[in-house]
Amino acid sequence: MFTGLIREIADVKSLRGSTLSIRSKHKAKIGDSIAVNGACLTVIKVEHDGFSVELSPESQKLLAMENYKNEVHIEPAMMMGDRFEGHIVQGHVDAIGEIKEIKNSGNSFDVFIKVEKKFIPYIIPKGSITIDGVSLTVNEVFSDSFRLTIIPHTMKETLFKNYKKGSRVNIETDMFARYVEHIITHKKNTLTWDDIDSISARY
Repeated sequence: MFTGLIREIADVKSLRGSTLSIRSKHKAKIGDSIAVNGACLTVIKVEHDGFSVELSPESQKLLAMENYKNEVHIEPAMMMGDRFEGHIVQGHVDAIGEIKEIKNSGNSFDVFIKVEKKFIPYIIPKGSITIDGVSLTVNEVFSDSFRLTIIPHTMKETLFKNYKKGSRVNIETDMFARYVEHIITHKKNTLTWDDIDSISARY
């Protein structure tokens, strides 16, 4: 599990086949789970200046691979007892979004991201979303896109500073929205208030 708070912007050394080698300050261990641009990957090799992770061909089909060439966001998996910030992130990328527009509002930036319509039900106004591993709040939702408002600090300290119109990004939608939709879709009978209380109690 992750929180969507980026711990480091690391450098990509190489991507050969399914092995992604990263130069970082973080001292990883074999078998560690690390979110790289929001995708949970497993450490398979540790080097003096970083680590390597497994990035299967299937994963490469599902991710915005152009963002795995220079710098990447990394976040080690949350450990028991860690302070919880951000929101609950699984590291399972649901979709690739495309940045439609970035508006500089002076004290913030409005970022509009287009996504396949089938993912819109899982994107909730004022709810949480993960963009390339960054935990953010959704401000507005449209038929095939949504709007984020990003403060200057986040813009400066993340890879958002490099993004422009047409940039693609990894998206993980709200986990609870996905779970609730799945339960409701597969529930044969009408939900009762007891059912809703039971679903809520699970989280």
